[in-house]
Amino acid sequence: MIDHIGLHVHDVAKATEFYLKALAPLGIGIVMQVGVEETGGSAHVGFGAGQKPFFWIGESEEASGPLHIAFATASRAAVDAFYQAAIKGGGTDNGRPGLRPDYHANYYGAFVLDLDGNNIEAVCHLPE
Repeated sequence: MIDHIGLHVHDVAKATEFYLKALAPLGIGIVMQVGVEETGGSAHVGFGAGQKPFFWIGESEEASGPLHIAFATASRAAVDAFYQAAIKGGGTDNGRPGLRPDYHANYYGAFVLDLDGNNIEAVCHLPE
């Protein structure tokens, strides 16, 4: 089981704005921030739910990806809300919300490229 994942982003402030908007419909927000003085390098922002950060971004000149990261949701409506929020937040469409029966009959997902070209997905595996 994966505990957390981290991405290098070119501009942590802009990426933080994007992810705050895109992940809010999924109940994910900033849980922890680590400053330059603590890392000795660059600022990092930890997103998660409750007190547990599981998705980290940190500023770097070198990109991590592009990577594909999928966030599980409890409803198709949450997938739709993620997509709309991510697009309004500056993301680029990479697959509108909808069923992906090639994956499995109930796979409902949406894909957005973040500001650094990473393929960010929200997915619901439940029927209706």
